[in-house]
Amino acid sequence: MSDTDNEKPKLGMRQPLGLKRTVETGVVKQSFSHGRSNNVVVEVKRSRTLRRPGEAEPAPAPAAPAAPVAAPQAPAPQARAPEPRPAPVSPANSLLSRQELQAKLLREAEESRMNALEETRRREERLRQEAIEEERRRAEERARAAEAPAPAPEPEPAKPEPVVEAPAPAPAPVVEAPAAPAPTPVVAAPAPAPVKAATPAAPVRAPVAPPAPPAPPPPPLTITLDSSLPAPRLFTPVARPERPRPAPAPAPAPAPAANAPASTTASAAPSGVGAPKRPGAEPPRPVQRDRKGDDRRTAGKLTVNRALGDSDGARARSLAALKRAREKEHRRMGGPREVQAKQVRDVQVPETITVQELANRMAEKGADLVKTLFKMGMPVTMTQTIDQDTAELLVTEFGHNIVRVSDSDIDLAIETDSDDEAALKPRPPVVTIMGHVDHGKTSLLDALRGTDVVRGEAGGITQHIGAYQVTLKDKSKITFLDTPGHEAFTEMRARGANVTDIVVLVVAADDSIKPQTVEAINHTKAAGVPMIVAINKVDKHDANPQKVREALLQYDVVVEEMSGDVQDVEVSALKKTGLDNLIEKIQLQAELLELRANPDRMAEGAVIEAKLDKGRGPVATILVNRGTLKVGDVFVVGAESGKVRAMTNDKGQQIKEAGPSMPIEVLGLSGVPRAGDLLSVVENEARAREVAEYRQSVITNKRTTSVPASLESMFSALKDKQAIEYPLVVKADTQGSVEAIVSSINKISTDDIKARVLHSGVGGITESDVTLAGASGAPIIGFNVRPNAKAREIAERQKVAFKYYDVIYDLIDEIRAGMAGELGPEAFETVVGRAEIRDVFSAGKHGKAAGLLVTEGNIRKALKARITRADVIIYQGEIASLRRFKDDVAEVRAGLECGVTFTQNFVDIKPGDFLETFEVELRERTL
Repeated sequence: MSDTDNEKPKLGMRQPLGLKRTVETGVVKQSFSHGRSNNVVVEVKRSRTLRRPGEAEPAPAPAAPAAPVAAPQAPAPQARAPEPRPAPVSPANSLLSRQELQAKLLREAEESRMNALEETRRREERLRQEAIEEERRRAEERARAAEAPAPAPEPEPAKPEPVVEAPAPAPAPVVEAPAAPAPTPVVAAPAPAPVKAATPAAPVRAPVAPPAPPAPPPPPLTITLDSSLPAPRLFTPVARPERPRPAPAPAPAPAPAANAPASTTASAAPSGVGAPKRPGAEPPRPVQRDRKGDDRRTAGKLTVNRALGDSDGARARSLAALKRAREKEHRRMGGPREVQAKQVRDVQVPETITVQELANRMAEKGADLVKTLFKMGMPVTMTQTIDQDTAELLVTEFGHNIVRVSDSDIDLAIETDSDDEAALKPRPPVVTIMGHVDHGKTSLLDALRGTDVVRGEAGGITQHIGAYQVTLKDKSKITFLDTPGHEAFTEMRARGANVTDIVVLVVAADDSIKPQTVEAINHTKAAGVPMIVAINKVDKHDANPQKVREALLQYDVVVEEMSGDVQDVEVSALKKTGLDNLIEKIQLQAELLELRANPDRMAEGAVIEAKLDKGRGPVATILVNRGTLKVGDVFVVGAESGKVRAMTNDKGQQIKEAGPSMPIEVLGLSGVPRAGDLLSVVENEARAREVAEYRQSVITNKRTTSVPASLESMFSALKDKQAIEYPLVVKADTQGSVEAIVSSINKISTDDIKARVLHSGVGGITESDVTLAGASGAPIIGFNVRPNAKAREIAERQKVAFKYYDVIYDLIDEIRAGMAGELGPEAFETVVGRAEIRDVFSAGKHGKAAGLLVTEGNIRKALKARITRADVIIYQGEIASLRRFKDDVAEVRAGLECGVTFTQNFVDIKPGDFLETFEVELRERTL
């Protein structure tokens, strides 16, 4: 590439038309916080002032802005202005001019960051410099006393000189030469020497050169000043100090030129003086590297951070670098760092909480909690729900305080306070009839009511709690609850005992005490209610009431005839004998109890039975305990809520309100409640929904929350998985029947096979039930319910089996048989004969034959056989041939000898082994 190409203008660098460039360019590197940088081209433009010959150049620009305290010294440069002097322009001056302008740009950028301390230091330096300048000027005046100066008017300087006092005119500029080598950090440039005309300039300097020796006083001042002042900063608004350099020529003209302002106007200097000086001024350029603290060529690239930095030429660090250094220091100091004291917190723990939520409340790591539970033998996950007791163990383990909280504040408070005595009124007694199945409970109730309920019961047994209210001849009323006597209805009997006032225990005179009779006695004692024993079926020929009374003594039931406190009465439901005596005893017991209730309050009651009616929806049989239930009341019952749409009594009649001890059927529930749930009337539907939702969430949490499994329970679960599962879907007409069926099915399970109820519910069989059963291959058990048309269609398509029952013990027997059939028949082995092997000999193609002596039973060819050696079976198979002497026989009895060969050519036979023949019998399993 030619020189001409190199001189082509570049982007942002247009070539000027003059002899000297008026635009100085430089590159400034910008550094950003995340390590990024950018190069910015900076242009410094200078103005050229054309002056006539004889005019003096303007005073040099101040190196720094004037401090506020130096403001009164501003007129000083005006007094020094009348000292014109021709200054030859040299390349060194031009270089200094460019550096001065670049330093000026940086100084202006740093003006905003100067603090008060820096200004004070500059002010002190300026005062010292003024004293030095004053001393030097006085020496110059004494040296030039013989020569009278001819001052010429000088144009207005570009900027005022704030630091120099108005000096006397100096006729000779040679005295300036010794002051130039002094590297003093001058705050402001010294006053320029008087400028003379171009023609007499040379003759004047030649004769004045010899008087240079009279100026020795300044060098001592310069040395003292250099040692006392601090080194200048690289980027400081203070004027750049003069550097020592040798004089290029005998004439000391370059020395004052260094202090003169760098000007680009070549025409202002005489050509005769400036031309010979230009080539001679080039050698000082390499000397600039000797500058201390001001050598920009060796200081690296000029960046904004360096230009604006507070340190002396130090490179500023980015924010990201500072953060990294701080983090590194923290990591380095992390080892011996003092451990902070653990903060003890009060942790609020609800009834159920997840491990992650508990960790957040404790301000601990979730992994630490999981690890602690593992050490306790409870393998859990972060999202697993734990109960309050387990959470307490964790909170205590980590040194925090537990605060048990409960959401039960939303729930209705259980009323335990008694009503005002003045508001209490007598109420009918609630009598529960209990006893063993087929002992005549329902028949006795029919005799009391004058109806025939037993004929409507499937199989002649009661499978629901029947609630009836009987009006006696004296217009008094008694409420009867008829509970099932079958073993499956344990929970029903327990509920009946809890809501009753008096229990009538029915015992058949010809059957005495049975298991359900004992269970009824235990329920009655647990409920703490009085008992009346009704000995039924006394009309039979084999009836023995006295035997019943004696049998009751085994269970701590002592009747009045045997000096006890339990009333007893002999009745016959079939002949309707002894009924009046029974009613009298019930009324007498009720008077002793003084049964009273407040009817003028919000109603409370208990669910006796609940079902899902196809036409009416969820229906619940309610026994009102206190208060009066009215149509339109909003209530909560268990996890369900509702509004009373209609009420019917035991006779099927619509009623508007129901008082204490009255059994009714209530319509308007949101779902089928569980038998035994309490009913409470609330103020509005919003409150009812809130309580019902809370109770539903409690049920859900109990179903999903389990105590963390231990290793033992995990192994037990693995063992349980080895058992065969027998899936079932159960649907019944009432909630009590569902509970009884599920409880009975769970009791059938054994170690080999387990019944698993996939779903149980109240109401008819629906499509969802069929879909669930089809997916798992389970039969559907329907108790007094049937499927709809859509469900039957899906069942035919998916091959789902329906099993319908109306008697509970038939249902249980068939399920037991089905589970046994799932296991298959059971094999039973019977040993028929035993024999001792006395000798072994070769049998040709049959391998080896054994000579036997039959010791027990008989050896038959058709049976399976096995050979044992030291009670270890070494062969099991069949007998290939059985001979006595040389004849084939089918059987050899005990005490005889015979020879046998075995299938599979078994030859590992030794004398002393034993042979057993056995037969296998397959029997049907029973559970």
